[in-house]
Amino acid sequence: MARTVARVIVDALSELGVRQVFGVVGDALNPLTDALRTTDGVEWVGCRHEEAAAFAASAQSQLSGTLGVCMGTVGPGSVHLLNGLYDAAKSHAPVLAIAGQVPLGELGSDYFQEVDNDALFSDVAVFRATVTSPDQLPQLLELAVRNAFGRKGVAVLTVPGDLGDRELAADRPARFSLNPPVTRPEESAVREAAELLDRAERVTLLVGRGARHAREDVLALADRLAAPMVLTLKAKEGFEGDANPFQVGQTGLIGNPAAASALEDADTLLLLGTDFPYRDWYPEGKTVVQVDTEATHIGRRVPVEAGLVGDTGATVRDLLHHLAAPAAGTDGARDRSHLEKARKRFEEWRTGQARLADPSHDKGLLGRLRSTFDNRSDDIRPEALAAVVDRLAADDAVFTSDTGMATVWLSRFVEMRGERRLIGSYNLGSMANAMPQALGAQCLDRERQVVAFCGDGGLSMLLGDLMTLKTHRLPVKLVVFDNRRLGMVKLEQEQAGLPEFGTVLDNPDFAAVAEAMGIPGIRVTEPAELEKAVRRAFDTPGPVLLDVLTNPDEVAVPAKPTVEQGWGFAVAKVKEIVRSHGDDGTA
Repeated sequence: MARTVARVIVDALSELGVRQVFGVVGDALNPLTDALRTTDGVEWVGCRHEEAAAFAASAQSQLSGTLGVCMGTVGPGSVHLLNGLYDAAKSHAPVLAIAGQVPLGELGSDYFQEVDNDALFSDVAVFRATVTSPDQLPQLLELAVRNAFGRKGVAVLTVPGDLGDRELAADRPARFSLNPPVTRPEESAVREAAELLDRAERVTLLVGRGARHAREDVLALADRLAAPMVLTLKAKEGFEGDANPFQVGQTGLIGNPAAASALEDADTLLLLGTDFPYRDWYPEGKTVVQVDTEATHIGRRVPVEAGLVGDTGATVRDLLHHLAAPAAGTDGARDRSHLEKARKRFEEWRTGQARLADPSHDKGLLGRLRSTFDNRSDDIRPEALAAVVDRLAADDAVFTSDTGMATVWLSRFVEMRGERRLIGSYNLGSMANAMPQALGAQCLDRERQVVAFCGDGGLSMLLGDLMTLKTHRLPVKLVVFDNRRLGMVKLEQEQAGLPEFGTVLDNPDFAAVAEAMGIPGIRVTEPAELEKAVRRAFDTPGPVLLDVLTNPDEVAVPAKPTVEQGWGFAVAKVKEIVRSHGDDGTA
């Protein structure tokens, strides 16, 4: 019996190991969703917003290495996919989006809800095509999937509403060849880079997500070079924890002074699997060696003396082979003072951060003094919340974080030890990603703990998909940093010397909102209640929303604050005080 277009697509998804398809039902998708309804092993997860569906698919792809799939129907349904698909594209996650379209005969007639999908997705997709005949399948689907995997991005296949239930004249099984190649640079380039590293006195590694699969090789190289290891946010997973005696945390706005000084004190930087974008945080005047799978990434952020295009693991092993052997009669050890200095400063910074994260900190003399300036309402410190979650969460938990201050506190106080995983919108920097990404993560494994670090602004933007968690009984733990602010924007304004404006959020009681939706909600207003509340949230079966009122005036000091930032912050605070006095009628 000949198969329909919809059946060919859904059968292929099943063969590819896709377990969930996320989306919102609609007329053009009806043949596809009906095929999903009658297919064992592939679950339709109906979301309240297509953006959440795309975020969920992206998270699944990043966590599993398989294809993430989402769907949006004609016009607005497909348009709503865009932001989540941009997140997938920027994260290099293979995602297939099935987009609905008006009937084939109406294309180009400005029909109701007609949108030119091929134009709409032209910037975000590595592949896009509209099915105009059943006989284009399964080849067109094969091309879409191969492009998504081969080019690590989004493929969009548009299916007009009257084609999904039409049969193929010549059917055949879909065939996918998806084995990724392992590339390595030319030996002469590796030899040149090894010579630069041999001549260096103080090497610092900047390690990114692209090196995670080569952990043991990277650790061996750090040991050989006696090099401190600065991590990008996406390299926390895989390189953080006591099992790595070289890491000194992160650089950038969410980083720490030890990482900043480790980069500044080096004479040679070795970039491994990272396209860290913030040029202001690269030190000047250093010899730079960069390893990346993408030739276009070499030298994109900072000038390099040696660029090696290839798989990080294979390239690092080649470097280890070409580095000069220890001189005869010596123990082969490099001077480790650069590494020891960075590690000592990192441990001192962590000790200080631990004091700030103690819920009883504000009761001490220094804490009371600090609170008179930045926490007069005695709200809960966000550092304390993040630290308690870190201590009580499982060692194999999956964490997601909203862009903004929630990511800052996760970065500094949650350690990716054990088998923990981490997902966020760390390239696109979108709001509202943590909850839908947690949704996708939890669908992969309903027994594994999934914890979403939600900003109050991010959570409220896609609040409707709390119902998706409830409907599908997904036991995500939502930790809401409820500071009644768009906190990162507030900080940016103040550092520029501007008074806070437009960032205040008139929030509901999010715990009560969750309860109204059928999800247990816990609201925390007192520091002394914090640990008990987090334990209760983790011990409660099913989804839970933990609404914690945190201090809106908490300051996340950058790794190397400038005088201009400090002066701008002081000026902004004076302006805010003057404005506040004027507002309430006092002078």
